[in-house]
Amino acid sequence: MVQSATEWLRSASLAVLALTAPGIASAQSADGGKTVAKADNDDNGEIVVTARRREESLQDVPVAVTALGETALRNIQAANLGDLQSSVPNLSLHVGDAQNAVVYIRGVGQVDSLAFADPGVGIYIDDVYLGRAQGAFLDVYDVARIEVLRGPQGTLYGRNTIGGAVKFVSAPLRNETEGSVEFNVGNYNLISAKGSLNVPLIDDKLIVKAAFARTTRDGFSTNQVDGSDDGDKDLWAGRVALEYRPSDTVTWRVNGDISRDNPDTSRTPARATSVFDLVPPNTDPFKIDADFNDKNFLKTKGISSTLSIRPSDTVEIKSITAYRTMDYSTKLDLDGTEYAFFGVYVTEHQKQFSQELQFNYTGDRLTATGGLFYFREHDGTLSGLYGPDIELVSGSFNDQINKSYAVYGQMSYRLTEMLSLTAGLRYTKEDKDFRRTQSFFDASTPFPFDYDPTPEQLVTDIDTGKGFSSVSPKFGLDFKPSDNLLLYASASRGFKSGGFDGRSNTAADAAPYLPETMWSYEVGAKASTPDHKVTANLAVFQNDYKNLQLSSFVADENNDFAALFTNAGRATMRGAELELAARPVAGLSLNANLAYLDSKYDRFIGPGGVDISNERHLVNAPKWTWMLAGNYKFDLVSFATMTLGGSVSHRSKSYTVVSSSEILAQQPHTLVDAFVRFEEPTGAWWLSFGGKNLTNKHVITHGFDLSDSLGYQLAYYNDPRTYNATLGFRF
Repeated sequence: MVQSATEWLRSASLAVLALTAPGIASAQSADGGKTVAKADNDDNGEIVVTARRREESLQDVPVAVTALGETALRNIQAANLGDLQSSVPNLSLHVGDAQNAVVYIRGVGQVDSLAFADPGVGIYIDDVYLGRAQGAFLDVYDVARIEVLRGPQGTLYGRNTIGGAVKFVSAPLRNETEGSVEFNVGNYNLISAKGSLNVPLIDDKLIVKAAFARTTRDGFSTNQVDGSDDGDKDLWAGRVALEYRPSDTVTWRVNGDISRDNPDTSRTPARATSVFDLVPPNTDPFKIDADFNDKNFLKTKGISSTLSIRPSDTVEIKSITAYRTMDYSTKLDLDGTEYAFFGVYVTEHQKQFSQELQFNYTGDRLTATGGLFYFREHDGTLSGLYGPDIELVSGSFNDQINKSYAVYGQMSYRLTEMLSLTAGLRYTKEDKDFRRTQSFFDASTPFPFDYDPTPEQLVTDIDTGKGFSSVSPKFGLDFKPSDNLLLYASASRGFKSGGFDGRSNTAADAAPYLPETMWSYEVGAKASTPDHKVTANLAVFQNDYKNLQLSSFVADENNDFAALFTNAGRATMRGAELELAARPVAGLSLNANLAYLDSKYDRFIGPGGVDISNERHLVNAPKWTWMLAGNYKFDLVSFATMTLGGSVSHRSKSYTVVSSSEILAQQPHTLVDAFVRFEEPTGAWWLSFGGKNLTNKHVITHGFDLSDSLGYQLAYYNDPRTYNATLGFRF
């Protein structure tokens, strides 16, 4: 029976390939017999990362880091950063309510989308920190690998991040003319294309590369008010890089990127409860109701310059200079009905400049990294509520300037052939200037309207500022008794700056909230067989977390709607992570991870000064997560290989809002993905068919608990079942 099934599969595969093989053959002939560059098909051997600012084998790095290369990203069908979630232990990563990246690592992150709240996990594009959560939910294209570092990052990185870092590493520039193009179609009218072209202008001296991505898709939800879809996508993105190599010791690279997403609608949440006892909950989360969802514009631009000078084999001096802008404008229907109850509008413009000077030394016994970092960000956000049906129309403007200065360093010294000591230190100083004005308008005011209140019309007028500083050390020991075993232990302190509540109504409300601090303790082991066919990485950790910055929606003293951003108190996270990879036979790759997270508030002072820590659970901190994945690649015919792959991932119960609402909690669930790919042996072309969330699970990822004031709750859901077909060429 197995044999007959195999024969059927091969026959079906040949039938599919027969439709494309003639065209491919002629394309290869037109290449004039040139050898086509082989794609990185299976991530064999050692994985090289730059987690410690220098190229090292993943198995030699004494930190918890997961790296996904080009092939791994293709196998998990990664279209955006959210698709990494199941592949990294103790990672929660999804898009929020306002096109913001919601990233949590080991229970540490930030769920609020407004500009006054700094991310808890840093996202970097080619070592450039992205200051805002908007524009950070990156699409995956032209990427060499994505690294996810777990735990505080400060003694090696420009901007301090308390929970961890996600590093997007662009594909390198090569001294040969090469390129690729890929076309993708799928359900919900998905149409996408991406490609790149690398050209050496002066042999081994000057190289230019351009990459692009284009995606359109209908929304996953249907708006029952007018029958249109809700939450569609209309993205253009491009990247250009120029690298100049005047000598063997000097490299200068300039990167420019731009993206523009301008769909017809924003993404409307489903009603998890009835609204004002007038409109019942949505029975289908993808059949929503909205009257205030016809705008959702996001544009990002950036340019960076990286100059690397190597005066000797042991020393590198690097300068990273970057300037970025982000423009975001949206209308969000946060009542989820056809009525004008509670619409939220946002128009935001952000610009940032960063400069990092870095020194790296690599000796026989000593390796060291030191640096200076400067970051300046200016964000202006116009926002307000539009609810004429409940006589609530408001507007506010937040103007915030953030400056960050830091000096950092880390060294690792090999005490013996097997034992090394690591020590690092960072000093950070941050200054924040904050101005907020707010006014209320007549309920008959039509939308849109100009926000230009007179001083007499202002109900809020706040102008304040404050500085924050921190010293963050790191200590570690690693023991390497053999080439294939590494044991390590570390302690590090993380820091996230304080700030001002961007929803403040009075100067008293705008009293600065405190910085977050966290001591993280970790022990781990990394082991592999000599041929790297089997690897096993284990990490056990504890986080002692203080002054958590939390956002929630409550009722004020008049029982009216109020937003609250404050420090919770203390929390403890303990957990363990196991990652396994094996290639037991030729063509077969197996991967698995298992994560455990025991997280709890030790102190959470709620309304009235009462400790409610026993009534609250940390956000995006499921106790158990695991993933099993595998793919098998074999020769199908002389001109094509076939790869079968899939994964099963599971997450236990998770709370999506600070209030720990049981209605908005996501219950345990399991997701299934699968793909089949046909590929020319040298990587000249490929054809794949894939599907994600094949069992069509409805998973709550994000929500709004407005029950204290407005009396209802709203839920955002993950993508439903999707499937696609992809055809690509490499030349």
